[in-house]
Amino acid sequence: MNDDESPVTTKNQKIGVLYLVATPIGNLEDFSFRAVETLRRVQLIAAEDTRRTRVLLTHHGIATPTVSLHEHNETRATDQLVLRLEAGTSIAVVSDAGTPLINDPGLPLVRAARHRGIPIVPVPGPCAFIAALSVSGLPTDRFAYEGFPPRTSSARRKRFEALRDDPRTLAFYESSHRVRETVADMQAVFEPERALVIARELTKLHETIVSIPLGEADTVFADPNMLKGEFVLLLEGATTTEQRDGLDAEQERILRVLLDECSVKTASALAAKITGVPRDAFYRRALELNSLRDSEV
Repeated sequence: MNDDESPVTTKNQKIGVLYLVATPIGNLEDFSFRAVETLRRVQLIAAEDTRRTRVLLTHHGIATPTVSLHEHNETRATDQLVLRLEAGTSIAVVSDAGTPLINDPGLPLVRAARHRGIPIVPVPGPCAFIAALSVSGLPTDRFAYEGFPPRTSSARRKRFEALRDDPRTLAFYESSHRVRETVADMQAVFEPERALVIARELTKLHETIVSIPLGEADTVFADPNMLKGEFVLLLEGATTTEQRDGLDAEQERILRVLLDECSVKTASALAAKITGVPRDAFYRRALELNSLRDSEV
């Protein structure tokens, strides 16, 4: 074990290290060498569901004991785990899938450990919404992770209303039981031309990633299989004033190439489809370019 992975020595005793270890979101092979080695070397693994975690541990030949750390025992378990850390036990926290604390238990333990001066070490790895974002084709320079939307339609719509003018890509998790209703509430609040990416069962056998205008998303659920599994929903952010009023260099280039072959209407529609920028911005600019070309003739 590296120096930064060893118990920390104080004047009185050795203090254990708290590791936050990301685990696979589906495919058991998506597990780093460092994560496997960390789980082998710690004295205890605090798991959201010890039965599910045991499947992963067995697959990788890890025999470390486990204890439960979930939303129903978090307060009591945190006190006990902090005592063990202070006594020199190094502990790893894992969730059922993905990066700990991302919509999973563990925050009280991390806060308590930090307050008591216990070293905390992240062992990074899979995260479902990051995986979906990376292949979505939506902007990744600014995004907002919103977790699971509220359970009721009225509360969901209220949340979506608060996000309607946010220019960042919006990321949500949703269950198979509510995904269709959640998308319907999105359609009631957001513009239909916004791109929606529906990512289902990431890294698993039936992984499916669909990109479609929000207004047409109903067609995705015509396939009953698209109502099964675990979902990430990524929604294109609101168009900013700058985007509405002008095009960047690459968008301008695309429009000019299309205008060489197509009418203003067709070029504008195709450019909007390629880039995700509203058609009206391209249409206005296409009219300007056509007018300039006419004056040069």
